[in-house]
Amino acid sequence: MTNTEDNNKAMYAGTGRRKSSIARVRLVPGSGKLVINGLPGESYLQFSPNYIRITYGPLHTLGLDNEYDILVNAQGGGLTGQADAIRLGVARALCCINPDNRTALKAEGHLTRDARVKERRKYGLRKARKAPQFSKR
Repeated sequence: MTNTEDNNKAMYAGTGRRKSSIARVRLVPGSGKLVINGLPGESYLQFSPNYIRITYGPLHTLGLDNEYDILVNAQGGGLTGQADAIRLGVARALCCINPDNRTALKAEGHLTRDARVKERRKYGLRKARKAPQFSKR
């Protein structure tokens, strides 16, 4: 979460994580475009209205839908994890812009990091908790 001035243009950054997905998000004043890994956000998220709605959630909460362009570098996981990671990164960047945004974003749950990750596999088991079939005789 940094604030830098490049050619009189403010850029605000935030990092979001979910499962094994990591999204580095930059907010730049603009018209509301979403660019993920160099592709338009709608095509990257496969034109899924749910993923797009999740991504723009923090901006919609504050009424800043067309104020900032969202530039994202996302890696790891699937589309659901990446969409939630982008949402958290956007919310954190908005907190950098104005600390007063924090209360509204926190009330909507945009600043909560979903800590659920896949459980590791244990030796002697087939998966994390699935055991081989037991036969008494």
